[in-house]
Amino acid sequence: MGTIRGSGVCSDWSEKVKLQTLKTERLLLRPFALSDVSDVQRLAGNRAIADTTMNVPHPYEDGLAEDWISTHQPKLEAGEQAVFAATFKAEGELIGAVGLTIDSAFDRAELGYWIGEPFWGLGYCTEAAKRVVEFGFSAVRLNRIHAGHLDRNPASGRVLQKIGMSKEGIARQHVKKWGKYEDLVLYSLLRDDWAGRK
Repeated sequence: MGTIRGSGVCSDWSEKVKLQTLKTERLLLRPFALSDVSDVQRLAGNRAIADTTMNVPHPYEDGLAEDWISTHQPKLEAGEQAVFAATFKAEGELIGAVGLTIDSAFDRAELGYWIGEPFWGLGYCTEAAKRVVEFGFSAVRLNRIHAGHLDRNPASGRVLQKIGMSKEGIARQHVKKWGKYEDLVLYSLLRDDWAGRK
């Protein structure tokens, strides 16, 4: 069983999270399963998703969803990552993904997410991200959660603001997307700030 090493991070969190499903008012956040493959390929295969994310390829070829989902449990057990499928609580329909990439040496994680285009503008991304941030601070006992978005994607910035993150600045031409250098807007939230707002 993998553990997270660090003064603040819960050492047995991977064992606990295997049993956890996170709930929000409208959503159920659960581990991905191979039964999600076709929905992942359909939603993430939309060029609009790949356009504003760093790790979603386009075209989204056959087999990529299986490969991606198969990495989740090993990375979870190694204490490196926790990825949740965002689904409707009532119907169970998959609408996106949200997760944390964990750097245990510093008790911090990067928040990442994508929501299928049919579900944009309805607050689902904010709802899911807020719950995963809460999980990161309460269950994993992280000290810092950070995130970034392409400067040309202000909608993602609004999500980060709504979940309580503070803008730290802009890393100019920090990433390269489809052959073009792009600015990355940086946000973060500290455990103490999160606890104080609760």
